[in-house]
Amino acid sequence: MKTNSMMSIDDALDAKFNELVVSCMKSGAIDLNLYQEYDVKRGLRDSNGKGVLTGLTEISDVTGYRVVDGVKEPADGMLYYQGYDVKNLVGDGIEKRFAFEETTYLLLFGYLPNKEQLEVFHGIIASLQELSGQFVRDVIMKAPSANLMNGLQKSVLTLYSYDANPDDISVSNVLRQSLQLIAKLPLIAVYNYHAYRHFHFFDSLVIKPAKPELSTAENILQMLRPNGKYTPLEARVLDAALVLHAEHGGGNNSTFTNHVVTSSGTDTYSAVAASIASLKGPRHGGANLKVQQMFADLHEHVTDLEDDDQIQEYLQAVLRGDAFDHSGLIYGMGHAVYTLSDPREVILKDYAQKLAESKGMLKEYSLYDRVERIGTQLLSHRNHVVKPICANVDFYSGFIYTMLGIPEELFTPIFAISRIAGWSAHRLEELVNRGKIIRPAYKYVGHHRPFVDAKDRGTTEE
Repeated sequence: MKTNSMMSIDDALDAKFNELVVSCMKSGAIDLNLYQEYDVKRGLRDSNGKGVLTGLTEISDVTGYRVVDGVKEPADGMLYYQGYDVKNLVGDGIEKRFAFEETTYLLLFGYLPNKEQLEVFHGIIASLQELSGQFVRDVIMKAPSANLMNGLQKSVLTLYSYDANPDDISVSNVLRQSLQLIAKLPLIAVYNYHAYRHFHFFDSLVIKPAKPELSTAENILQMLRPNGKYTPLEARVLDAALVLHAEHGGGNNSTFTNHVVTSSGTDTYSAVAASIASLKGPRHGGANLKVQQMFADLHEHVTDLEDDDQIQEYLQAVLRGDAFDHSGLIYGMGHAVYTLSDPREVILKDYAQKLAESKGMLKEYSLYDRVERIGTQLLSHRNHVVKPICANVDFYSGFIYTMLGIPEELFTPIFAISRIAGWSAHRLEELVNRGKIIRPAYKYVGHHRPFVDAKDRGTTEE
């Protein structure tokens, strides 16, 4: 007797189901030549990989080229939030405690706050952080998911039922909802993790409230760790990672999803849940976890981690699809926009080195640096340098989270904790500008057929 009968197909029907799978594969296969014939922008990108222009934004700017005499040339990547270079927003040293809160303010309101404005804003966020015991018990603690992104979705969607005015999409109401979600998502993520560990692995269940005087990064660490302790460097590094993940233009998959869903007039909770669904994918927010898994596999199959030839041999096997997950991808490499460098990766690499020094993990950091160097060379050679290949933000972020003691289950949820600032800014921008419902076109390339009555059909319709 199957214990999960609600989730399974009866054994007697398995063979018939497999026949349906074959039919589904056959029915869904489209001649790839047709995409070129009809000039279809697959992935909403042109033949050079550039995104198709679908909207306008003032929230952020992502550049990977410079124009010289009318010709585009590869350049070091730049990322701007509301016109400000993200490097300046992250800042140097460990004294900047509330860089993520300051960045969130900038993204939402279009200007940098002064000291008083930042203190007021932090006070507002702190006042909205609490989750009721009823919500924690009835939503987070029941049927916790092994993939915490699903737990985040469930929790965000259920917050709709706790909102007295959930469907009001006026700017004032959506701003209120956005601030509440920005404040509550760190608690939702960490509590979902604790619930998952408790019910699946029988870990002790300790739920700690956020402390209003702490930054978002500090609260994540103190709520996650049993002793609640962390160093200033650890908090600073996590704060920097939150800033760098907060926003990346309107065209990235999860933010574009938010634009699409928002344009239909739906509620804030549904729009954010849709973005979380997008971010969950390993080709988007889950990529840093794939990087970590790839490095674990590298450790198992390379005997000398300081031998460039052995690492190159392993990476070539990865590219051939003979190693790791057989996808042919070196995870954490390449980007749709950036060419010579990803500015987020450059900043995180520096923080990764600082953190590795403090943790006695410089040897592992050197391995990442070696794989980055060899991997970019291999990819550039394979692609005949049509577009330079650089490491992206995912390459070092998972390594940083591992050094911080953040479990892999929380890697992508932390991305969501950060990116909800950008999602909220774009949702508000979409509402303020009252854009049309987003509806791109698909070309029908099937065939019209006459209907045949059921009694006259063969076993397989021709």
